[in-house]
Amino acid sequence: MGMLKEFKEFAMRGNVVDMAVGVVIGGAFGKIVTSLVNDVIMPPIGVLLGGADFKDLKWVIKEAIVDAEGAVTAPEVTLNYGAFVQTIIDFLIVALAIFFLIKAINKLSNLKKKEEEAAPAPAPAPEPEPSAEEKLLTEIRDLLKKN
Repeated sequence: MGMLKEFKEFAMRGNVVDMAVGVVIGGAFGKIVTSLVNDVIMPPIGVLLGGADFKDLKWVIKEAIVDAEGAVTAPEVTLNYGAFVQTIIDFLIVALAIFFLIKAINKLSNLKKKEEEAAPAPAPAPEPEPSAEEKLLTEIRDLLKKN
């Protein structure tokens, strides 16, 4: 039972829960960036490269074996370097997007700190009018100083 309690304390720490939320959001963000790369960025690059899709780029190590009827008896063996290039491009775009996101968050955080530091301090409350006793004591003090 002691081990279960320790695990529960570990798993429910704030930073573990925050990390789990970050992983889930990161996964969703990754899907968005992958779609951006595959559907928006790569088609124009493919056109520039003569209609080639990076995912289709491969080096055939061993050709497929086809029998007399046209059925594939052994598939071809390929080195799919295009998929690797695509993954590298995905990573670079994700890293760039996260860089700009963190940079924007830091800039907003610094602006907020500067605003808090630059905010003028509230004006001090005006001195209350001295009471009759205070006035009398002040006059007595001044008379004693003269003598």
